[in-house]
Amino acid sequence: MDGLAGEAICIFDKQGLIFMVQHKMGEVQVYTGNGKGKTTAAFGLALRASGAGFRTSIHQFIKNKGSGEVIAVKNIKNIVVRCGGASGLIMGKPKASDRKAAKACLERARKDMVSGKFDIVVLDEVNVALKLGLVDKKEMLEIIDCRPRGVELVLTGRYCPSCIMRKADLVTEMKELRHPYKKGIPARKGIEY
Repeated sequence: MDGLAGEAICIFDKQGLIFMVQHKMGEVQVYTGNGKGKTTAAFGLALRASGAGFRTSIHQFIKNKGSGEVIAVKNIKNIVVRCGGASGLIMGKPKASDRKAAKACLERARKDMVSGKFDIVVLDEVNVALKLGLVDKKEMLEIIDCRPRGVELVLTGRYCPSCIMRKADLVTEMKELRHPYKKGIPARKGIEY
């Protein structure tokens, strides 16, 4: 895992020296907020990382069916996606099967994180799972703390707790300013899912 990460690259141009350092991997990233693009940003990161030779494991909490991004990366050898939702979109109070599925998804993510096989581990919609009580905050904080050096951990979903944001190295909030849904336009395949 330490192959590409951490090397310094110097590029000279006509104006002088442009110095670029490739920082060692192993930070915690959070994509949260009520706007679109959190899962898409995580998949985009996985795609970029794949081009650099990094391996990514994506664990989807809540979701249980192949969305457009899952189908798109299905044949990319450096990206593994594991859909871990029991019933997909949860309306109302979560069921026992939702809690069991979230627990299993978190355990698979933890195993991938410490396996040495992956450079990046994405926990997609884990913040929603935290909000719904499917994942325990204390357990999530422990996962962040036991993250092996060199493993990038990415957490997505609205409602990210402040205790998680304080642990993160990068926090991006997607903010909705306008959305077609408010005009009565339902989610569109290939655009919203």
